[in-house]
Amino acid sequence: MMQLLKYIISLCFCILVISVVAQDGKRINKSQGNTVNSSVSKLSKTLEDSRDDEVLANDYIDVAKELIRTEDYIRAEDYLKRALNIYVRQKNRQQMAVISRELAKVLEAQGKISEAISTFTKAAEYADNKSVKEINRNDANRLSNPTDIQSQQAYVQQNLDILNSTQVVKEEEKMVAYQQMGQLRRQMNDNAGAIEDFNNALEVAKDQPEAFKIKQDIANTLVADAKYDEAIALNESLVAEAQQTQKPDLAISQMQNLSQVYFDSEKPEKGFQALEDAYRLAVHENQTLTARNVLEQLISQYQQQHQTKQAMALYADFIGRLDTLVKNDSTLVDEQFLALHEEKISQLERERELKDELIARTNNYNYVLLGSVILALLALLLITRVLMLNMKKSKKIALQSLRREMNPHFIFNSLNSVNQFIAQNKELEANKYLSSYSKLMRTIMEHSNKDFIPLATEIEQMEEYLQLEHQRFQDKFTYTVEVDEALDTDQILIPNMLIQPQLENAVWHGLRYKDGVGHLLLSFTLQEKWIIVIIEDDGIGLQQSIQLKTKHQKTHQSRGMMNTNERIELLNSLYHTKISIEMIDKTGNESGVKVILRFPLMDKRG
Repeated sequence: MMQLLKYIISLCFCILVISVVAQDGKRINKSQGNTVNSSVSKLSKTLEDSRDDEVLANDYIDVAKELIRTEDYIRAEDYLKRALNIYVRQKNRQQMAVISRELAKVLEAQGKISEAISTFTKAAEYADNKSVKEINRNDANRLSNPTDIQSQQAYVQQNLDILNSTQVVKEEEKMVAYQQMGQLRRQMNDNAGAIEDFNNALEVAKDQPEAFKIKQDIANTLVADAKYDEAIALNESLVAEAQQTQKPDLAISQMQNLSQVYFDSEKPEKGFQALEDAYRLAVHENQTLTARNVLEQLISQYQQQHQTKQAMALYADFIGRLDTLVKNDSTLVDEQFLALHEEKISQLERERELKDELIARTNNYNYVLLGSVILALLALLLITRVLMLNMKKSKKIALQSLRREMNPHFIFNSLNSVNQFIAQNKELEANKYLSSYSKLMRTIMEHSNKDFIPLATEIEQMEEYLQLEHQRFQDKFTYTVEVDEALDTDQILIPNMLIQPQLENAVWHGLRYKDGVGHLLLSFTLQEKWIIVIIEDDGIGLQQSIQLKTKHQKTHQSRGMMNTNERIELLNSLYHTKISIEMIDKTGNESGVKVILRFPLMDKRG
C-alpha cells in the first residue's frame, strides 16, 4: 500500500511539474533573484554585447563559483573548462594555473580522480610561483594514493606548511587543506584531531558560506564520536543561524541534519519534530522538490517506527497541497530559466565562434594579400636593384671603353714620332723618346681600370705626356705646369686621363701650326670645394684650326670631344659628381684656346 502511494505521488508530481512549466513560462523573470541565474544572465549579456575574451572568461568563472556553492559540479566543470580555453588561447599561464586548480577540485568532488590528478599536474606546470607549483604537485600525489591515508596526510601537511609560510596563495586554500586533513583524520578514527582541524578551517572561513559546511563536518564528527549532546547543540545553533540568513533551503537542510542526530541518539520524537518543521518550512516556501524529499525521509522514519497512520496522513497532506505547491514553486521555474539561458549561451557561443572564425579567415586573407603585396614590392625592389646594378655596371664598362678609345690614337701618334726620329737618323732622340714613352705607358696601364686616381699621379702622367710631345715639337712650344700649394695632391682624387685629350688638342691642333714658338699652360687651383684645371695655349685658335684640318682630322677631333663629354656625363651619373668642361676661343689681340675643367673636391679618405 505504501509503495503504491509513492508511485501515485511521483506520477502526480511529474504531470503537475510539466503542466506548470509549460504554462508559466512568463514567470521566468521572477527567478532572476537567484544568484546562479543572475550570473548566467550576466554571462548571456556579455556574449550578446560581444565583449572581449577577458570579460567573458571572468563571467564563466563567476557562474562556476555559484554552481560550486550549490554543489552543481557538473555544470561548474563545464564553465571552468570554457574559461580555461580562453586563457589557453591567450597563453595566459598565470590564469591557466588558477583555473586548472579550481577545475581539478571540481573533478575531485565528482570522483573523477584520474582527471583531477592530470589537471593538478597541469596546474603545477602552468604556475610560475614555486609554492603554487609544490601545492599542486602535492594534491596530485595525494590523489594518486587513495588507499594510503598516511601518505595523503603527509602531502596535505606539506601544503599546510607552505600555506602557513607564504602569503602568495589565497587563505581559502588553507581552509580547504584543513578540511582535507580533518576528513583524513576522521577516516583514521582520530575524531579529536579531526575536530581540531575543522576548527582551524572554521577560523579561516569566518563568515564565509563555507563555514556552514565546516560546522556540519564538526557535528558529524561529534556524532561519529558518540558525543550526541554536543552534536545536537551544534546542529540546533546551525538551524538558528540558517534561519537568520533568510535562506530557507539552508535552514531546511540543517533541520534534516538535526533530525538525523536526534534519531541516532534515540530521540525519535525530537527527530520527527525537526523533520516536520523542515517539511512545513518547505511547503511554506513552495519548494516542491525539497518538500517531497523531506516527506520521503519522514515516511521512512515513520515506517521504521511502524506509525503507518502518520505516514498516510502526510501523504494525503502532500497530495492535497501538490497542485498549489507546483504552481507557486519558483525553484522549478529557476531550473527552466537556467536551462533556457544555458541553451541561449551555447547558441551565442556558437555564433561567437563562427564570427571569430570568419574574422580569422578574413585576417588570413588580409595577411596573404599583404604578404603578396610585400613580396611583390620586394621583387620589384630586387628587380630595380638588379637593373640599377646592371646599369651601373654597363656605365662603368662604357666609361672604361671610352677611356681606352684614347689610347690607340695616342699610341699611333707616339709611334709616328719614333718613326720620324728613325727616318731622320736621330737614334739618340728615338731612344730617349721610347724610354719616356714606355714609362708613360706603364703608368697609364697601371691605372687603366680606375675611374679616379690621385691628383699627384694625374699630374705626373700629364707631365710625362707633355715631355714626350715637347721632344717631338721642341721648336713649336714650351709648357708650364702650375699646382696650387693648397692642394693635397696625394689625397685628392681626380678622373683618370680626362685632361690628356685637351693637352693633345692644344699641341696638335693649336700650337703645331703656329708661326714661331707658342706656350702651353696647365694649372691646378683650389677654389672652395672645387678643383679648377686650366689648359691654355696661344696657338692658332679654334676657327683657324678648323679651316686647316683635313676631313679625317675634323672627324677625329669631333669624336675626341664627344668622348670627353660622354665620359663626363657617365662620371656624373655614376658618382653623383658635377664635373664640367668649358672651351673658350680667344679673340681680339690674343689667339689660342682656353679649356676650363671643374672637378668637385674628392678625398680618398672619404
